[in-house]
Amino acid sequence: MAARRPEGLVLQRDGHRGQALLNSGAAGLTFSTDDVVFLRSPAGAAALRAVAEYALTDATRVADVAAVRARFGARTPVLIETTLLRRRAREKLGDRALQWLFTEEALQQATTREVAERRARRLAGRVVHDATCSIGTEVAALRETAARVVGSDIDPVRLAMARHNLGPTAALCRADALHPVTRDAVVVVDPARRSGGRRRFSLDDYQPPLGALLDTYHGRDLVVKCSPGIDFEQVQRLGFDGEIELTSYRGSVREACLWTAGLADPGVRRRASVLDSGEEVTDSDPDDCPVRPAGRWIVDPDGAIVRAGLVRQYATRHGLWQLDPDIAYLSGDRLPASVRGFEVLERLPFDERRLRQALTAMDCGALEILVRGVRVDPDVLRRRLRLRGSRPLSLVITRFGSGTASHAVAFVCCPSR
Repeated sequence: MAARRPEGLVLQRDGHRGQALLNSGAAGLTFSTDDVVFLRSPAGAAALRAVAEYALTDATRVADVAAVRARFGARTPVLIETTLLRRRAREKLGDRALQWLFTEEALQQATTREVAERRARRLAGRVVHDATCSIGTEVAALRETAARVVGSDIDPVRLAMARHNLGPTAALCRADALHPVTRDAVVVVDPARRSGGRRRFSLDDYQPPLGALLDTYHGRDLVVKCSPGIDFEQVQRLGFDGEIELTSYRGSVREACLWTAGLADPGVRRRASVLDSGEEVTDSDPDDCPVRPAGRWIVDPDGAIVRAGLVRQYATRHGLWQLDPDIAYLSGDRLPASVRGFEVLERLPFDERRLRQALTAMDCGALEILVRGVRVDPDVLRRRLRLRGSRPLSLVITRFGSGTASHAVAFVCCPSR
């Protein structure tokens, strides 16, 4: 990958490096290629098994680090860091993470297994080149579906970790993503969007920059993983005319993914993929949903649908309608299957005094607050309402109208689950 900073040979090999584990920042420990060689060796594997027996909790960390240092000396920092990263990675990558090698930033950016598998299914049967393979999470998913997979990265440390993680049969090489080393392959790129533990939000700050990637692979099938907050208009100004897919998993929007025109369905420019339900919505779907007053239920669509701008398409599919043409809340008399909704008990103007009276009369204690189109801090409002009841309820606050006709409305609801 073009300008991503190689990780290696920064911290000293002494006791101070071990002490850094007790106060490490968001960027984590810096690994060297020598560290990776050791961790991949039989001695390193045995040491990692030994360190995995320590709890390494906040309560035991100081004593555990001292005990590990007494046994493994200067190797202590990389052993403890790897052990902690493996434990964190298990939820994201599954049990295989307990045998993998990571850096902090590589783990932060690594694609969740289910999301990577979804992308791999779209590329089934193709020859694929992951040009920023990092520690190998995408390659691991791709080789289950693709005809052939090649991985490359500019960072020697991450590439060495990928060789360990993927095994001896993986086709890996060191290469710059902006200097193609394959032909006639779909190119997958995951530009670095973090530096020193901090996120990069501007497309110009991606490494490699998105514009440079689009220019380098112009005319080729290209897939680019991006931040879910990507600016669609800015992407279009760069000349991208393919599909932007927003993917959510476990209720969280995980990424935006760019698919060049040759990989997109005809006529599709935006797609929302909700992995929990398996639902996909695109901008080619019908979108003729009406705007009406609230029915029995209020529905807050999945974040991927909202972020992709496909609320109307989703509503039309499920027989729902909008409460306001500019607000993402939907309503209907029946809930779509497996969708959490909010059954309307009472509608009233957004006024704290009246809300407190209504919620107290309903014996409300725990209150979930959802807000769109109104500047309200749910935590602050919850405290100000001073509820002391026993019944759990939900409060949906939204705006109707625009300009001088705009007004805020609150719906007291009972959640479906």
